[in-house]
Parts: sequence; structure tokens; C-alpha cells
Amino acid sequence: MSTLVYLFIAGLALALALWKIVALLRDPTPALALMASNFLVASAVYVLAAPLVYRKVGEAVDHLSFATLPVYVGILVCFAHLHLLTLLWHPGLRQHPVRLYRAVAAWTAVYVLAAAVMTVLFCSADLSGPVDGDPLTFNTDHADDPFVLLFLALFLTTLATGTLSTYRHCRNPQPDDPRIEHALAWFARGSLLVFGYVLCNAPAIAAAAAGSHVLDHVGVLGSTFGASGALVASYGLTGAAISAWRRERRDIKKLRPLWNLVVRDVNASLALSAHSARSHRRLMNRQYLLTRRIIEIHDGMQALGPWISPLTADALHQLEAARPGKLSESELTAVATAAALRDAATMLRLARAEQDSDDPAPPPRPALLPGRRTRAVDERQRLLLVSGALEHPLTKAVLAASHAWRTNGIASTGRPGG
Repeated sequence: MSTLVYLFIAGLALALALWKIVALLRDPTPALALMASNFLVASAVYVLAAPLVYRKVGEAVDHLSFATLPVYVGILVCFAHLHLLTLLWHPGLRQHPVRLYRAVAAWTAVYVLAAAVMTVLFCSADLSGPVDGDPLTFNTDHADDPFVLLFLALFLTTLATGTLSTYRHCRNPQPDDPRIEHALAWFARGSLLVFGYVLCNAPAIAAAAAGSHVLDHVGVLGSTFGASGALVASYGLTGAAISAWRRERRDIKKLRPLWNLVVRDVNASLALSAHSARSHRRLMNRQYLLTRRIIEIHDGMQALGPWISPLTADALHQLEAARPGKLSESELTAVATAAALRDAATMLRLARAEQDSDDPAPPPRPALLPGRRTRAVDERQRLLLVSGALEHPLTKAVLAASHAWRTNGIASTGRPGG
């Protein structure tokens, strides 16, 4: 059963590695490269640590515990990746590139040197003896060998130093990017859990080296802390990205009604492809799909610009003044924009039917579309509000009032539109 669990986690890590590799190909940065590499190494570690694979590797090289070497070095490499990421993301170090470079170079040298010395010590040890090749009890089964003892001491010391340093850098960095803040917060929790692995194994190994195995179960418990810490840290690498992916997928779907109104019903050629309407069903490259949808909506809104009537703004002003409950400024702007766009789409459709042309002549003196001065950083949220306001009761009331005025021959109530 434990083998299946380890292999499942390995498959999950591999899937995350491939996801990060795809992101790396789109946006090659050192941080993404470290993330992808981390998950690739983690996947290999979990495969080798699976009890069945662990024993098979040992049998293949005639040393039942041989797989411990790549597993422990792999664990060190994984947490080296996390440590280096915290350095790259630390605001204080990022402001001083020379300090950042020196810190990354120094810690990289520490981890490389530790892995090299660990390999030499492990290969110098006598791994024979009456052991069953259980990866969870290797530390206490071979603690009587001086080379294994040095190997474990170096492993635990490097791991403890690295995790505590990672925790120190993650405590209160206050980065500008909330995704990085999310990752660092989970790195800190994962580092403390991994340090729990050190705290459990250090006394167990010391007791076993002295000839007592009374604390062996404590060392096995430490493996639980280590695995939990790795999973928590992995969530730090993916949680914010997954949340952003889900928000992008949700927003693409929420923008669908607005897209239908200003693109599909105005001029389908404004869409990049015939599949634009179904793009919210796709799983990959959500950011590109969302950006494309926003661009297409803007093109459609621009196409409707000559058909924007001042009547909708006038009707909204009168109706809003009589409403007992007031909308916020952003909600009111969204309703004004939604009403103006729905009215313009209707006017365009009627003009096409009357003039029997796909490009009819618009009426003179169109009004300006509300919300046109929105900052670029706020545009996504504005369009989401507009899309949600298309069926708002106040929007429908504005359209009804505008239609009534137009039927009675009123082109404008005299208020400035837009």
C-alpha cells in the first residue's frame, strides 16, 4: 500500500513538473526553472523511496539499502531548490543584486559540497548485515557504522541549516506579489515540519549508534514530518498558481455573456478563431485565453461605439435618483455600460435590418461609453462587473425607459451623455 501511495505522489509531482515546464517555455525565468527542477527531482525521490522500488534497486546493486543515497541526496536537492527560491524572492536581497548573487552562489556551493561528501561517505560505508532494506529504518539500522553516522550527521546538519535559513527568510518578507507571499508562507510551514524530521531522527540515530534501539519508532515518526513538510512546501509552489488558474477559468466563463453581446452578435470576425466562444472549456494556457477574450471584447465595444445613445445615461440618472438603495460607483458604472452596450447592439441590429446592410450608417452625435477611463490594471474587474450587470434589474429598467423615450421621438433629455 505504501508503495502505491509513494508512486501516486511521484506521479503528481511529475505532472506538476510538466506544468511548470510549460510555464517555463512561455516565460523563462530562474524561479520557474527552479520550480520545474524541484518537482522533477521530487518525483524521482518518491519513486526511489517507494518500498518496492527501494528494495529492487538494492537487489540490483547487491546492497539492499543503496537507494538511500539518491533518496537522501534528492531530498537535500529539493530543499535546496526551495531555499534558493526564497533567496530569489526576498525583497531585501532583490534590491541588491550583488548580495543576492553571492547568497545564491554560497548556498549552492554548500549544497553541492554536502551532496558530494555524503556520496563519498555512503560509498565508504559497510552496508552489509542482517537488515531487510526498509527505507524507514535505514537511519537506525546502520547507525553503528562510522561512515553512515557521518553521512547522516552531515545530511541532518545541512537539512536543518537550510530549512531554518529558509524559515528565517520566509517569516515576514512582505513581497509585492501576493502569489510570492502565499508561496513563502507555506515554505515557512513546510520548513518547520522538515525540521521536525531532524528533531525526531537526531536522538534516534544517536541512541542507535550507542547500541539502543528504544527510539527507533521516533525516527520512523520523523519520516511523517519530512513527507508532510515536502507536501506543504509543494503546495506553496502550486497553490497560488492553481488559485490564479481557477480564477482565470472562472472569469473567462463570466465574461461569456458580454463577449456574446459585443462580439458574436456584432461581428463574429472580431474573434480570433471560431472556437473563441468555447475557450472557457480548455484547460491549458488560461492567461492567454483570458487576455484574448478581453481584447476581443474591447474590439466589440469599439465597434458599438458609434451606436451608443445618450438616452441610456439619461434614463439611468432618473431611475437611480428614485431608487431607495444606492449602488456603489463601480456598480453604477457597470450598469451604465451594460445598458449602453445592450441598447447599442439593439440599435445596430435594427439598422442592419432596415438598411439591409452589414455596415449601416450610425446615427449622428453618439454618446461616450461609460468607464472608458478605467486603469488598465482594473480593466478585467470592470468587464466582469459589466458582464454581470447585463441582466441587472436596473439595466433592464434603463433599457425599457430608453425604448419608451425613443418610441415617443425623444433623442435626448438634454443631459450630457457618457
